Amino acid sequence: MAALSAAPETLASVTARCLRLTAKATDPQSIAPTIERQTLARGAADEVLVEVKAAAVNPSDVKAAIGMMPYAVFPRTPGRDYAGIVIEGPAEWVGREVFGSSGDLGIRRDGTHATHLVVEAAALVEKPANISMQEAAGIGVPFMTAIEGFRRAGLPKAGDVVLIMGLNGKVGQAAAQIATWMGARVIGVVRKDEPYAGYASGPVEVVNAGAVDVAPEVRRLTDGHGADIVFNTVGDPYFQQAHKSLALAGRQILIAAIEKVVEFNIFEFYRGRHTYVGVDTLAMSSIAAGTVLRDLVPGFAGGHLRPFPIAPHAVFPLEAAKEAYVAVMGSARDRVILRPAE
Repeated sequence: MAALSAAPETLASVTARCLRLTAKATDPQSIAPTIERQTLARGAADEVLVEVKAAAVNPSDVKAAIGMMPYAVFPRTPGRDYAGIVIEGPAEWVGREVFGSSGDLGIRRDGTHATHLVVEAAALVEKPANISMQEAAGIGVPFMTAIEGFRRAGLPKAGDVVLIMGLNGKVGQAAAQIATWMGARVIGVVRKDEPYAGYASGPVEVVNAGAVDVAPEVRRLTDGHGADIVFNTVGDPYFQQAHKSLALAGRQILIAAIEKVVEFNIFEFYRGRHTYVGVDTLAMSSIAAGTVLRDLVPGFAGGHLRPFPIAPHAVFPLEAAKEAYVAVMGSARDRVILRPAE
């Protein structure tokens, strides 16, 4: 007698409230999101269903909405970063508080600006107990970008000089936290006379690019050595200053650009034994994002890293998503969060 095959697993579903973008807008003010109710269910046994408690709004979310990313699909639910509770999935995950990010969520497939999310179990990062859901949702893209840049360029170590162009941006602050946690000396570049705005495990020296020539100042501060790593969060406006600040065998990490083409001195490049590293987190899957963010959990759990503070006025319901998107592309420096619950 033939053995009976096991019955296929029944994957539970949930009715979710999802932010929807039906077509690209011409500018942030023209974004017209709607809220739709959709049935979401795990499509495979290795996926989970997450009840989203908080979801960050990133500049890339807004840029995708206004057509600056040609591979963004429509219609879709936007959103790359999230924090929530697993309500369906492999038994070892159900009930756990998690967070995560992605390069494809919200861009090439439905994302996190919803009450629920389907994602691979391998993408989940367990939330440390000492941070809130909203704080965890704000970790995503900035810290993922910073740690991926350092991983690809070579992690900072004690004695290294790390120069951060665009210190007070969110990626700049994340990079400063990681570098000081790892024992490096951090020098940050800002555009005006202002102190470092974030947390750090050690001193952060600040260079005002509006008052001094950056590269000579970095050489002066380091007794001629220069920077072992330059994390250039701005791109071409600081490219030459970053290049001239590099120590022998130094590495420059690039994550953004305004103008696509820069002048490049090949002779100085090879004589300096320099390395240039490009980081595009939009190319990272949810699983790849989870892998790099997991490396940071001990830092957050131990207090060596801290999430960005979340101001009450920067938390919006789904119904005010347009207002949140406009705020992100404005001058506000707050980490903007959506609260999906009804």
